[in-house]
Amino acid sequence: MAEEESVKVAVRVRPFNKREKARNSTLIVEMKGATTVLNDPSGENDPKRFTFDYSYWSHDSFKEEASGYLAPAKPHYADQNMVFKDVGMGVLANAWEGYNCSLFAYGQTGSGKSWSIVGYGPNKGIVPLFCDKLFVQIGEKTAGGETASFEVEFSMLEIYNEQVRDLLNPASKRKGGLKVRQHPKLGFYADGLKTVAVSSYQDIENRMEEGTKNRTVAATNMNATSSRAHTIVGIKFTQKYQNAAGEETAKSSVINLVDLAGSERAESTGATGDRLKEGAAINQSLSSLGNVISALVDKANGKKVRVPYRDSTLTKLLKNALGGNSKTIMIAAISPADINYDETLSTLRYADRAKQIKTKVAVNEDPTEKLIRELQEENEKLKKLLESGGIPTKLDDDSDDEDEEDVKSLSKDERERIRKEMEEEMQARILASQQEMEEMKKTWEEKMKQSHESGPVVPDAGAARKEKETTPHLYNLNVDPQLTGMIVHLLKPGEHLVGSSNEESGETPCILLKGLNIQPHHAALIVEGGKVYLDRCQTSPDAKIMVNGQPLTEKEELDHNDRILFGANHLYIFADPKQAGGKKSPAMTYEEAQAEINQNSGFVVGKPDSLGGSSLDELILQDDLVEVLPAIEQANTMSEEMDKKVKFEVAIIPAKKMGIVGSETEVMVKMRNVELGLEYLWTKAKFMNRKYLMDEMYESFSDGEDINWPDERDPFTEPPDHEEMIGALHIYLESIAYKIEAKEQLDLTNIKGIEVGKLNVELWPCTQTGKVLRDEDAFVDDPETDLKGQPIAFKVKILNARGLPDRFVDIYCKFKVYTMEPYQTQVIKKAINPDFKFEQLISFNAVDKLELDYLLNGSIFVQLFGKQVPKKREGKKLNTKQIMKKEGMLKGKDIGAENVPKHTVDEGKVGYQFQVLTLKKRLERLEKKMAQMNRVVDVAEKSSKMRVKTDTIKTVLRAKNPDAIEKAIKTIPKDKGAGDNEGVNGQPQSQESAACTLL
Repeated sequence: MAEEESVKVAVRVRPFNKREKARNSTLIVEMKGATTVLNDPSGENDPKRFTFDYSYWSHDSFKEEASGYLAPAKPHYADQNMVFKDVGMGVLANAWEGYNCSLFAYGQTGSGKSWSIVGYGPNKGIVPLFCDKLFVQIGEKTAGGETASFEVEFSMLEIYNEQVRDLLNPASKRKGGLKVRQHPKLGFYADGLKTVAVSSYQDIENRMEEGTKNRTVAATNMNATSSRAHTIVGIKFTQKYQNAAGEETAKSSVINLVDLAGSERAESTGATGDRLKEGAAINQSLSSLGNVISALVDKANGKKVRVPYRDSTLTKLLKNALGGNSKTIMIAAISPADINYDETLSTLRYADRAKQIKTKVAVNEDPTEKLIRELQEENEKLKKLLESGGIPTKLDDDSDDEDEEDVKSLSKDERERIRKEMEEEMQARILASQQEMEEMKKTWEEKMKQSHESGPVVPDAGAARKEKETTPHLYNLNVDPQLTGMIVHLLKPGEHLVGSSNEESGETPCILLKGLNIQPHHAALIVEGGKVYLDRCQTSPDAKIMVNGQPLTEKEELDHNDRILFGANHLYIFADPKQAGGKKSPAMTYEEAQAEINQNSGFVVGKPDSLGGSSLDELILQDDLVEVLPAIEQANTMSEEMDKKVKFEVAIIPAKKMGIVGSETEVMVKMRNVELGLEYLWTKAKFMNRKYLMDEMYESFSDGEDINWPDERDPFTEPPDHEEMIGALHIYLESIAYKIEAKEQLDLTNIKGIEVGKLNVELWPCTQTGKVLRDEDAFVDDPETDLKGQPIAFKVKILNARGLPDRFVDIYCKFKVYTMEPYQTQVIKKAINPDFKFEQLISFNAVDKLELDYLLNGSIFVQLFGKQVPKKREGKKLNTKQIMKKEGMLKGKDIGAENVPKHTVDEGKVGYQFQVLTLKKRLERLEKKMAQMNRVVDVAEKSSKMRVKTDTIKTVLRAKNPDAIEKAIKTIPKDKGAGDNEGVNGQPQSQESAACTLL
């Protein structure tokens, strides 16, 4: 009898990591009992409160024991044992009772998911502790005289880019990964996934190490980002015994332990706005998981909704965990730092919805014969359908709450496609049922024998670690700390060739590397006389080898902790236990090694700690470069090998050049088609997501498949109608604040600050209806006083551009004023000197403080866009590498030459020019006022007047109209008694009090 049970949710906060400490991050998470509180670092919003089944405080209040285990220093600290006791032991108890169990960890990359699920070193996570405890309890029951037999089977898979990879059987690699199928009894499953019988925790530890090593090798060879992959460890636990009727009965539990990919927000990963929907497959599983959870919550609240399990590989395989027969626990891992507020809030909201999901659980306990009979009946049914030819478009158990497909509306070809797919699905089900029946009939001894014969297992993990303690070796560095050190090459006396396999000679090097820019004879490691040397191979003069960020030019002796880069992405640390002398030196991270390479390549960011250290913006820039530069290196290598005629370069751009507010610099990537002379500027996010597709294309290329993909699929191309920014500039508005017109020819500059043309612009103060105000009618002496609360309007005129590069057509300007919607000029089809003749009236109804500040200190950011025209290449056709060598790009020469004189434009100087213009106009205005006051004095003296009415002075100083000034001056001789009437004691009479004495 199935019972309903809610998904249990635990939240765990980790300590600050190195990155967060460097940024002086502040703590924004609080926990009390089961309640988690998230504080908004900006203070704009009230604290967010969430209540879960468990809230684990693992941020501080711990002490490191001699073994390296992090133990509680205060009672509220949640160590690995506490989390396992609450969560893992619950899963274990359910498994013994015959329930299916699922545990999955969710959170952004670096939030501590793997720390809870797998753990590090002595701080073992839930998976190893669960497996260890399972075998401890099996041993206790067996020792206590239990007559039942116990069987444990293990599998490990990874979902990357919507493809399923078998981590225990990398040799079975299939294009597109393992096929995910559905079976009425088995549910969704990965067809062909290797499942091995294990008899001890040591077996599982060895298999997990094997799977993690295979995952590391695959990720390195394919340039895959491990943080974007989901890992599922599957354990099938079966208890076999005789029931009361004497029948052999099986009580089974399928336990899925899931480490989900990083849950970064869509805008953080950049899959927005590009024609290729780059990264869509990378992000698809997590997006679908969110949709499934939302639908299941609605369903739990009584709504009739479709649950889209079939929208991704992950949600298919987790169907039971989320909405089927499974007791499910979710661990939400969160960062404690203010810089991750948005991602943490997103994770907590996700977890808050997940706890509302309800599953229907039942004990999996049936006589073996009954299970076999049901599978036989299912097979007979499917065989009859196949023989009759009456293949349905949908199988009986294939509802998944999805809408029925209207077959009548499909074309003949579509119906035939569906018919073939269903025929394949039915045959796969028959085969799966047969395999399941055969497995049920096998004895445990037969299963164990089969597992040992199915392929080599990683040697005992403890023995391998012991050998490392005395032997020089290389170990890998990976951006994912969990994968660092998983690949170890022991260096015993003699010569060790490093390289790729040579298909022609059949030669396999001692240290086999695959992937980008790896030559068959790439390098040699020589161990002699107790020393280890690294040397180049004469047959591969172009092989890329770097030691401590510097290119290797000759044979070099290696020192303990040297960093070595082979090709584009094989990064290793050399370790020599004898040199180390038993002393533990701080382990270098992937980020530190990559920063060293960047620095030696000329990318020095920030100041040394002795000089005050780096600013926050510099630290962010450094992180971006650590991520982008190796990806650019890999993309360029792929472009060369696949002859894509494309070169990528990093572009560090002042944010002001792109009109971006809130940061000093932006890391972007320039994509250049070296054959056609086309250049495009990509955001970092766009490039990183395009690279996922480049990796996919390169994998097809490596498999010998056709990579002549259409442009709409090719990640190395942009469509012919793609618009690119030619140049940009700022029009400063200070003159408008004083209601002074500005007429300027400004320098248009590209992202490097190099002039690419001129833009003629004008700013004219005017009335709200658009009537232009001349200087003498409009001048404002003090904007702070005269403009507040008053309306102001002005015209922006973009007249023309001059001297533009001749490789652009369809040219237009776009600009934005304050918070208004962008404005755009007309498109000029083809011209290096386009005339726009554009004007736009801009008005503010009542100028407030922010708007006044914008007028006095802000600017209008104008961008010039166009479409590029490919160059016509003549002569011999060259490949990508030949073109780059010819044009000097391999030496860093810039070949993006424009047909205009080049010089760098100082943005600050441009702003200064606007200030000078405004001051000049103000000075002219003041000189006019002085001249008018001199006329007042002259007229008064000629009329023998010692005093002039203040009303007359006010009119002369403030009148906007010259006629009003002249009229006021002419009234001076007519002022009655001015200068003659004295009052008592020489003081003026009261009627003359509104007068100024002319001294």
